[in-house]
Amino acid sequence: MSAITEKIPTDIEIARSAKMKPITEIASGWGINEDEIELYGKYKAKIHLSLLKRLQDRPDGHLVLVTSINPTPAGEGKTTVTVGLGQAMNRIGKKAVIALREPSLGPVFGLKGGAAGGGYSQVVPMEEINLHFTGDFHAVTTAHNLLAALMDNHLHQGNELHLDPRRILWRRVMDMNDRSLREIVIGLGGKKNGVPREDGFDISVASEVMAILTLSENIEDLKESLGKMLIGYTYENQPVFPRDLKAEGAMALLLKDALMPNLVQTMENTPAFIHGGPFANIAHGTNSILATKMALKLGEYAVTEAGFGADLGAEKFFHITSRKGNFTPAAVVVVATLRALKMHGGVPKERLGEENRLAVKIGFENLKKHVGTIRRVGLPPVVAINRFIHDHEGEIEELFDLCRREHLPVALTEVWEKGGEGGVELARLVVETVEKGKHSFRPLYSVDQGIEEKIGSIAREAYGADGVEFTDEAKKQIRFFKEQGWDKLPICMAKTQYSLSDRPKLLGRPKGFTITVRELKASLGAGFLVAFTGDILTMPGLPKEPAAIHMNVDGDGNVYGLF
Repeated sequence: MSAITEKIPTDIEIARSAKMKPITEIASGWGINEDEIELYGKYKAKIHLSLLKRLQDRPDGHLVLVTSINPTPAGEGKTTVTVGLGQAMNRIGKKAVIALREPSLGPVFGLKGGAAGGGYSQVVPMEEINLHFTGDFHAVTTAHNLLAALMDNHLHQGNELHLDPRRILWRRVMDMNDRSLREIVIGLGGKKNGVPREDGFDISVASEVMAILTLSENIEDLKESLGKMLIGYTYENQPVFPRDLKAEGAMALLLKDALMPNLVQTMENTPAFIHGGPFANIAHGTNSILATKMALKLGEYAVTEAGFGADLGAEKFFHITSRKGNFTPAAVVVVATLRALKMHGGVPKERLGEENRLAVKIGFENLKKHVGTIRRVGLPPVVAINRFIHDHEGEIEELFDLCRREHLPVALTEVWEKGGEGGVELARLVVETVEKGKHSFRPLYSVDQGIEEKIGSIAREAYGADGVEFTDEAKKQIRFFKEQGWDKLPICMAKTQYSLSDRPKLLGRPKGFTITVRELKASLGAGFLVAFTGDILTMPGLPKEPAAIHMNVDGDGNVYGLF
């Protein structure tokens, strides 16, 4: 274990020390042609979809999915491990390309302060990636709000579709945490200002447009999916879609550049696609299938991640992303930290720094459940212990012993501190696991099953719940969806990330609980049904001390305060 220095550098300080190569050099070194690159400055580029057409006959590389146990509010470094693993793969002679989501400005200015990896395992240019990047999120926000404006204009101009203002489902969005906009009233101030009605804002990453962007294969696929979104009902109880307003063409126009994946690099010049950013506890929580497909064509290994724990991100990757993208992971890395295991073992936040092997043993049950889910779908798991410099050796030994008893491949990673060098052991273990080739993917449910049956399978198999309770409102919606023929779609569970249950404070591996589905939403454009549990908000609020208050920029344009 390295000595703890007096001053540990921040992620942004480390990012500024990166020896970045021009993105054209990164691209050409990995077989991307000059006419397939759209430059956004010196170190960022968008890659034209013609790349996939040119490489369509090239065999895909191996896909490695990185997930985690149920995280603490501070996160467990899953993105850092993903980046570090990609760097480590290249160090051991395996060509690896990384695919990640783009950070949302809401969490950046709220709690996280940045979401592009950390330490010597992060993607750069860090400041630009965490802020406006290439404008994809602004394009999603604008396309979403264009539809809202067209819909309200339709009401104002005579409402030929008989759209019921009381049953409009399409809210507005912005890429910021702002609880005061959750519920609003619009159209006030007289007839000239439109039709008064209740409305509200969601965060942009909760928009169905964001989900569609990440699940689309080309512009025609995008346009068709945008036209299928359910946005409201008529007075006669008939569904209304954007295609009824002739809106999908203009929306697709705003998204045509955003559809192209973004190429950047890591601290060690490993190529990284960063594209799209749907929330994982509201939407499906993965980067675009286009970015993943490009990574699979360019590398021997494509390393990607799914948001939060295996109960959310990985489960949705298996049943939504994999189905649409027609790819399956060859191995799944489950990230765990000792502090998270101790929290799941009953240790309060203020005492996580104290050595407590018993708490690690108790908290291990949470890790064991997530690993069990991976094995249940027929895929091989590998545990990555993301080491923090304050971790105790005795606790590390305890965790290794527990993993060995469960016949779990496990590696210690120090990728924050050492970059790719700190992930070599993990990289070798992943390659060894993949090369064994002993996996056969078995989904938890078939899309042809009923809605209640599919949700029940997820709750029992992925969460360990005894069953599911549906509110009267949820039951009514399920009956209506079935009547409309919308019941043969995958399920996207909206659930807290902090617990296997739908109660954030129920940590560890709870037993004897049920999941309550309070309502459902038909995301017909994205191609799934969202089941809401617990108190999941589609517009987060800022914490008492937002990360934003520590951020600044000097006269030379240097950014401060991003973690």
